[in-house]
Amino acid sequence: MKVFCLGGAGRICREAVLDLVQHSEFERITIGDYNVEEAQRVADELNDPRVDVVRVNVRDHEATVAQLRGYDIVMDGTTITLNGLSTACIAEAGCHGINLNGFGDEDRSQDGFVRNGRTCLPGFGMTPGVTQMMAMHAANQLDEVHEVRVSHGSYRPIAFSKSIAETTTYEYDPELPGRVVYENGAFIQVPPFARPREIELPEPYGTAVQYIIPHAETRTLAAALEAKGVRLIEVRGTWPQQNMRLVRALYEYGFMRNDKITIGDTEIGIMDAIGAYLCDAPEGSATELYGYALHVEVTGIADGRLMRHTLTHTHPSSDGSVLGWEGLRAYTRNVGIPLAIATELIAKGETLRANRPGIATPEEAFEPRVIFEALRKRDIQIHETIESL
Repeated sequence: MKVFCLGGAGRICREAVLDLVQHSEFERITIGDYNVEEAQRVADELNDPRVDVVRVNVRDHEATVAQLRGYDIVMDGTTITLNGLSTACIAEAGCHGINLNGFGDEDRSQDGFVRNGRTCLPGFGMTPGVTQMMAMHAANQLDEVHEVRVSHGSYRPIAFSKSIAETTTYEYDPELPGRVVYENGAFIQVPPFARPREIELPEPYGTAVQYIIPHAETRTLAAALEAKGVRLIEVRGTWPQQNMRLVRALYEYGFMRNDKITIGDTEIGIMDAIGAYLCDAPEGSATELYGYALHVEVTGIADGRLMRHTLTHTHPSSDGSVLGWEGLRAYTRNVGIPLAIATELIAKGETLRANRPGIATPEEAFEPRVIFEALRKRDIQIHETIESL
């Protein structure tokens, strides 16, 4: 098997590449990145004969398709704004595909994947990805599902990379149509900072107010749980509190609209300018607490009783006591490791829909316990509490 790691030199995707080197059965692992010098540095650190490096530019469609041909799967670590372009290349090249984001641009390539008998799974990291596995694990134990509340704490600097800064602007765009909740059979668009709710995350993260965010789980879980009568699906998230205070202020003063301004002879979006500043400023590249925390709450009926399942997850500390999980890596490994696990499962045909090509969702792709067991082997633990209400 051969895997092409598109954008593999990025801070998150390189953790997925490391996991493939450490745990997978791939015989060739290609790091493809526009920044070929950084990609080579990653390869040198891995020091594995299966790893090679190529320069790739997904804006050059024909050249990228030619580079991808012959690979079993493309693990796509490119940014949200490039996922439509990269997925089109993957489909035409005749490869399986997977990425971290899953914001919907991939759907345009459905026919290409079907035509080539390949599967594409948009959005499989910690969230979206593992969060759907947690929700489905709970839902599979219920006869009816009433409410699903997915929450996460993403504890990382606001702009440790350009793609992360871009995510901030994207998720808090006031006009973003994808910021929705599912309620009584309808998707309802909500503004930034809608429906505040206190969420208790595992220590050391603690309790904080979280708000609705635009994530794929809302739509994928609505489809997966329709037959069980799901009434409400809400997806919330938080970053470190200093990040949230900044974003809230930028939203209240209209910066998140990203209006164009002119500086000298240059026109630029105001949030693009702020993002560029934060990528260079020390305040944008550091935070006090690093890591990831998931909290998924599912209520419904089992054997005639109203039940609540609460699932959380934990991982090694970022304080340096566990080698490889220091500082920012406690965040990036949490995102990259699930991507790597899912990449190999798809390449080996070990999915719930192996004989049904096209765009897939996490709920259609995997049995939750398979993902949980693979995470456990990497010291990422899933915890479940069940209550009768």
